[in-house]
Amino acid sequence: MRNRNLLFQTGFTMIAFACLFCLQVTLKAATRQPGDRPNLIVIMVDDMGYAGVSCFGNPYFKTPHIDRLADAGMKFTDFHSSGTVCSPTRAGLLTGRYQQRAGIEAVIHPVSDHPEHRKGLRKNENTFAELLQSAGYRTGLIGKWHQGYPHNTAEFHPDNHGFDTFIGYHSGNIDFISHVGDHVKHDWWHGRTETREIGYSTHLINQYALQFIKDNSQQPFCLYVAHEAIHNPVQVPGDPVRRSESEGWKRWKPANEAERIEKYKGMTLPIDTGVGQIRKLLAESGLDKNTFVLFFSDNGPARDFPSGSPKWRGGKGSVYEGGHRVPAIAWWPGRIKPQTVSDVPAISIDVMPTLLAIAKIEAPRDRPLDGVDLSPVLFQQKKVSARPLYWASLSNNGKRSEAMRQGPWKLVVLHPRAKPGTFEKEKIELYRLDQDPGEKTNLSKQEPQQAALMLKQLKSWYQETQSTATPQPGGWLSKGK
Repeated sequence: MRNRNLLFQTGFTMIAFACLFCLQVTLKAATRQPGDRPNLIVIMVDDMGYAGVSCFGNPYFKTPHIDRLADAGMKFTDFHSSGTVCSPTRAGLLTGRYQQRAGIEAVIHPVSDHPEHRKGLRKNENTFAELLQSAGYRTGLIGKWHQGYPHNTAEFHPDNHGFDTFIGYHSGNIDFISHVGDHVKHDWWHGRTETREIGYSTHLINQYALQFIKDNSQQPFCLYVAHEAIHNPVQVPGDPVRRSESEGWKRWKPANEAERIEKYKGMTLPIDTGVGQIRKLLAESGLDKNTFVLFFSDNGPARDFPSGSPKWRGGKGSVYEGGHRVPAIAWWPGRIKPQTVSDVPAISIDVMPTLLAIAKIEAPRDRPLDGVDLSPVLFQQKKVSARPLYWASLSNNGKRSEAMRQGPWKLVVLHPRAKPGTFEKEKIELYRLDQDPGEKTNLSKQEPQQAALMLKQLKSWYQETQSTATPQPGGWLSKGK
């Protein structure tokens, strides 16, 4: 009897110790200290120009939650997308390299016989998601992918590029209500499972972004929130379907300017609400002190909405400032000083090296990054070493344009009436952004040596990116073959 009691007591003690150990592990996980593998959130909106939010000058309506993020963090007034349209910027963001190296410098087009349709992000590219995943991070993409259609090859699927969780769509845009993509096929997925789900797409993106944070709050995570808005189709919550598999597109035109602004507001504010929900969840869960958040746009304003600033010339698809200078906000309570403003020239290919530096992960050696680590700017308000910035844009009709930024100088190269896909009929423009931010006065004739020097450097950069560029199927000059 005594032995049985002793055995019972010993067993009870072992169970108690086991329970205590589990409790200690749980408490330790629940109280991760700031600096223990910081969480990373990248929020990218679509087609929003420099003045798309009120803290950057939106004159039509307020975006209080995004403004609050900026007030508690850092505003970048000289931040640029690496591309002037969707797919290229996303390729550069994911790889930390100019997208020309990945062979993606145009929109991955929805029409099957378009020269750019069959392109996509190849598995030999390194993404920030892959490196973070390998280091123990949980990784998620909620929203827009636009890095290749999986019906062309499964290689283009997000889960082949480091994302543990993917909820969203593959195409360039979907109907906000029906979720039919620009290729006129239903395009809403949970991983590889096509999901017929009811809901306005921005609301769904907000919902699943919050769920990802909740599900992964006990471990380091990296979340890429790729909003659809404010890209067309023009739809606010409650609007009818404008695209279906049976009837295709139904174009919408505003009756007047007031109606257009109301739609612009109705598509922007759900993004603002989502940013506020993320900030609130992080604060209430205690994760805010250990989470870096970056908000920016993928390119300048589309024609649908007046989200651009009168300060900058051009819009989406243009290599003038308005085509790639975008609003950007960084937030990390306790690490980024509130109400700071940086005029350091930065570009979206800087995001990957910055994320890796924050997570203390070594950058890949086989594909050296073109971007730079912005940590000194974020945390110490320092400058970064002077460097040139480049843009090379290829439109849906094969029209090329290039640009280069060197200090105050901006070189623009256009190719009017050139054969699609070629660099024929070269036209040079030169501007001094410190004296002429609106790019109104072409100085190429007054400063021929400066123009010639920059043109040579721009062409050298382009040739260098092409010398080792990842092969892609199709393309304008190969006529899609």
